[in-house]
Amino acid sequence: MDLQLKGKSAIITGGSMGIGKAAALELAREGVNVVIAARRMTFLEEAAADLQRELSGVTGAGRILPVVVDTTDMAAVSAAMATTAEAFGRIDILVNGAAHPGGLVRSELDEADPQGLLQDIDIKVVGYFRCAKAVAPYMRRNRYGRIINIGGLTGRGSKQLSGMRNLAIVHMTKTLSDQLGPDGITVNTMHPGVVETPHIHELYAIEARKQGLSPADIEANYVKATPIRRVLQPEEMGWLIAFLASPRSGCITGESLGCDGGLTRGIFL
Repeated sequence: MDLQLKGKSAIITGGSMGIGKAAALELAREGVNVVIAARRMTFLEEAAADLQRELSGVTGAGRILPVVVDTTDMAAVSAAMATTAEAFGRIDILVNGAAHPGGLVRSELDEADPQGLLQDIDIKVVGYFRCAKAVAPYMRRNRYGRIINIGGLTGRGSKQLSGMRNLAIVHMTKTLSDQLGPDGITVNTMHPGVVETPHIHELYAIEARKQGLSPADIEANYVKATPIRRVLQPEEMGWLIAFLASPRSGCITGESLGCDGGLTRGIFL
């Protein structure tokens, strides 16, 4: 399927690693010019070099441009959008992925720090909001846009207090989809499952210490709980992001999509 993405441009926050980096690769393979944005230029430059190596043999691949941004700073976010528009002439796609992996607030009430909870919400929920607010005028100009928010399965359960940030993103997604739909802009949330990223190995180690098991045991337990019986790969998230970013997905908006290999046990109508 031709995703009709060639010549479009995207900005991906949290683009220096994990799902964001995988999304940058898949979009660039489709001919999208991509800004990868994060707080540290060292990581961004390493990611850009990796991506350019991967794309070296791809005919018609898009460009990769690293841009530093702190999504807790509205002025910095606006500047990053302006840089993207200046470099590529337009902004068609925003992938919101900048967040602290696993959250900053502890899940046990007695140990939970309100400041950590506020930081989680500021970085992920308000950060996504800042990016959407700053990018909307560019998308409205061309009457086309795709905003894809990376949420998390903790928003569909009660095990972690940090899950409330993912729940809030779902509400924001639906609200913005109503407001931006008339301008040809769709807004959706993805809830990844257990994906092979550097963060997931940190999670294995943390859970192993809590449960008195090995990290390999923790991974095996996740695999056993997942109907497709495997850990997901970053490129699988990239493929879904590329589809949601394309004109082919125009009938999907305001949705919260689990991409978790069936790990979610709830039923969502």
